[in-house]
Amino acid sequence: MSIRHHLDEATLLSYAAGSLSQGMALVVACHLSMCPQCRERAAAQEAVGGSLLEDLAPAQVSADTLDNLLAMLDVSAETMAEVQAETVRKETAPEERARQTGSHLPAPLGDYLPYALEDVPWKKLVSGISYYDLDCQSGGVSRLMRIAPGKNILPHTHKGNELTLVLQGSFCDEIGRFARGDIADLDEQVEHQPLVDSNVDCICLIATDAPLKFTTLLGRLVQPVTGF
Repeated sequence: MSIRHHLDEATLLSYAAGSLSQGMALVVACHLSMCPQCRERAAAQEAVGGSLLEDLAPAQVSADTLDNLLAMLDVSAETMAEVQAETVRKETAPEERARQTGSHLPAPLGDYLPYALEDVPWKKLVSGISYYDLDCQSGGVSRLMRIAPGKNILPHTHKGNELTLVLQGSFCDEIGRFARGDIADLDEQVEHQPLVDSNVDCICLIATDAPLKFTTLLGRLVQPVTGF
């Protein structure tokens, strides 16, 4: 897998700071599980943030703060074992986790999608285009989109940010060609019309933090139906 389109630096910084919405953070996490280059960049961002925290002056706390903290952490050995097992699972290399499960899906998506791609209960939007909403909506849209070969999305720009990660197939637009692992990291300055150019359905993980802005009359008429 050769990834050509990567995350914007500002998006990585927001992700490291924990300021992205749940849906947007999911797309970023999925891309990071597929892209070694962006994982290295994200690690560098987190290291910078850690250094800044170390430079902060310690705050004064009351004498009973430690006792209160220990009381809050009074969990059973069984719970601690579960936490440790989860930590080991998360620290396993993303590619190895995918190999172990036999799945082509990014590992982070497994927490939101209890299906293989071929088993997703798609909902038809229009002929050749279907979707599946994920349970992490937060002011925008978080969904899987499946678009048939030769089909395109109506031209639009954005009132906020849009992240689109290709899981299968490919599409092209005014920016370039996007295949498996590529991510389109877009804002209100970009207008595009994605067209599926692969010979299989293009399946993408998409998140927005604001409604799209369709640039044609047809787009504006059908927008309430699309959910975008």
